[in-house]
Amino acid sequence: MRANYKMQRLHVEVALSAGLPLEATPDQFNYLANVLRYEEGTELLLFNGRDGEWKARITFPSRKKILMEPVEQTRPQPEPSDLVFLFAPLKVGRMDYLVQKAVEMGAGILQPVMTQHVQGKVGSIERLQANAVEAAEQCGILAIPEVKPPQKLRDLLERWPRERRIVFCDEDSATQNPLPALSAITEKSLALLVGPEGGFSDEERLLLRSLDFVTAIPLGPRILRADTAAVAAMAVIQASIGDWH
Repeated sequence: MRANYKMQRLHVEVALSAGLPLEATPDQFNYLANVLRYEEGTELLLFNGRDGEWKARITFPSRKKILMEPVEQTRPQPEPSDLVFLFAPLKVGRMDYLVQKAVEMGAGILQPVMTQHVQGKVGSIERLQANAVEAAEQCGILAIPEVKPPQKLRDLLERWPRERRIVFCDEDSATQNPLPALSAITEKSLALLVGPEGGFSDEERLLLRSLDFVTAIPLGPRILRADTAAVAAMAVIQASIGDWH
C-alpha cells in the first residue's frame, strides 16, 4: 500500500496502538500549532518504525499541550529493506543530502566507511540518524534505516559476510554500462559501496577487485560527484536487480 501524501506524517518514539494518546514533543507542538496552525480534531499520520502507520487525531487539553490519539492503522509495518549502503563520509551539508537520498532510494542500513582519500568525517551519528528519520517522514517510508558507526574499509572487508555481495562504483572500469555486471549477480543480499570525492586509491581498488564477493560497476561516461554517484547507483541497482525489478 502506498503512502498517503496528502496528510502530515510525524515520527514518534513511543508505541502506537488505537486509543492510546501520546503527547507531542515541544518541537512537534511548535510545528503543529504554530507552523501548520492545526486545530482541534485535525488528523495526521504517525509512525515509529515498529508498529506501522497510524491515523491520529489531535486535541488541545491545554494551550501548551497537544495530544495525538491513534484511531486506526493505515499501513502495516513492512520488512526492512535488505540493501546496505556503504559510503565514504562527505562534508557535512552534502553528507546530510547523501543520507536523505539513500533512505529515499531504499537503503536499509547506512554504514560510513573510512577510505584512504576520504575528505569528510562522521561528527555525529545522531545527526545522520535524524536525517534518515526526516527523509522517512517526508517520503512515506515506515522502516527507518539504522546508521552504523564508521569503519575502516579494510576492517570492514575482513569481517564481511561472504553471502552478501558488495557492488562498488569503479570510475576506472573498462566499460560504461553497469547492466551486464549487475545482471550476472545471483545473490539476493546486496550492499552498495560508494567512494569519496577523490575516488578509491589504487591499493583499495586492487583489494576490492581481488575479492570474490565484490562486483565493480561503472556509472556511464561522465564523472559524477560522490552524492550523485550514490543516487545513480542505487537507481540502477533497484531497477535491474532490486525492489523496482
